Amino acid sequence: MADFESLLNRWQSAGVLDAEAAGRIRAYELEQERPSGLRWQGIVALILGAILLACGVVLFVSAHWDEMGPGARFVLVLGMVAVFHLGGAWARENFRGLSTALHAAGTVSTGAAIALVGQIFNIQEHWPAAVLLWAIAAAAGWILLRDEAQQTLTLLLFPAWLISEFSVAAEGHIGEDVYVGRFLIVWAILYLTFFLGSKRKVVQGILFAAAAIEATVGTGLLLDGWRSWGNQTLLSLGTRTWGWVEIAVVPLLFAVFKFRKSVVPVAVAIAFSIALPWCNRIWTEKVGDNWYPHSGPNLAAHALVAAFTVFIIWWGVRQTSRALVNLGIVGFAIAVVWFYFSDIFDKVGRSLGLIGLGVLFLAGGWALEKTRRGLLGRMASADTSAEEAK
Repeated sequence: MADFESLLNRWQSAGVLDAEAAGRIRAYELEQERPSGLRWQGIVALILGAILLACGVVLFVSAHWDEMGPGARFVLVLGMVAVFHLGGAWARENFRGLSTALHAAGTVSTGAAIALVGQIFNIQEHWPAAVLLWAIAAAAGWILLRDEAQQTLTLLLFPAWLISEFSVAAEGHIGEDVYVGRFLIVWAILYLTFFLGSKRKVVQGILFAAAAIEATVGTGLLLDGWRSWGNQTLLSLGTRTWGWVEIAVVPLLFAVFKFRKSVVPVAVAIAFSIALPWCNRIWTEKVGDNWYPHSGPNLAAHALVAAFTVFIIWWGVRQTSRALVNLGIVGFAIAVVWFYFSDIFDKVGRSLGLIGLGVLFLAGGWALEKTRRGLLGRMASADTSAEEAK
């Protein structure tokens, strides 16, 4: 009971309990009290403290790096990782939040340690392998600790390793940016939808933010189309095959076997990533006495991006996710502004263009906000009706 004193007094006044029984109940309830969870101020302090501690260690190491020999460097790197994890283990029983922060700093510093050890001993460079080792360290931390920080790092690092390996294999070939953009889009949609309604709010929030950024970057890469420079060649069949395994097969299998509600968004993202790079137009411009070819998104590209954001909004409504609806609304607004700047602004002149832009922001912002509130209101009503039905 959160407040049992008033009830005890009421029952004593009514003669249901005597003073001795009330005292025993009061003593029992007081023994059951536990310290409350961390408030947001404590969480922020722990996060900032871990970041500042890690930054301070990095600055200290970089300031004294040139003064130390290989042996001292190796001991320092191992000590940097060990101190964080030992401190986390020491604090785990009495202060779980501090333990999580220290272990997270230790896992982050593991990535730097892997790179530094490779530099110390002049190990042959293949940097995606270092990302893989870092991801394995994060996965080991997740298995042993089962906390949200290690889970988040694991889910960020393994896709980073996959795209790193592909980027190395595709470097210098036509279509490298397109395949990277496809990877970012599909995995972003997987992460945006996979953790909807998750009780692990930290994991959901960080991955949602990272996925939103990935989706924006991936769309930009897809809009570049199949540009090539110099004597670039096409990707080999083997590289393209492994690329599609990473882009489509792995996310679909992950969605099918772990969270089937993500299957439809992932499939739509795959179709979107296939179609968008082909929505380009090519033209030539004369500079001096020479003509130069140019390429850029056509009208179909604008329509496809807008339609994809509408799908995100619709799926957010279907899953009653306010975050997904808000993200889709922002994406649609960006798509409209992008279309205005790329296809209208330069054609109407600077003054009329600015006037139109002002009208677009005022009228469009009002319409989008009204639509957003209406969608969220209907979602809230649906949730209330579902709870009443239960």
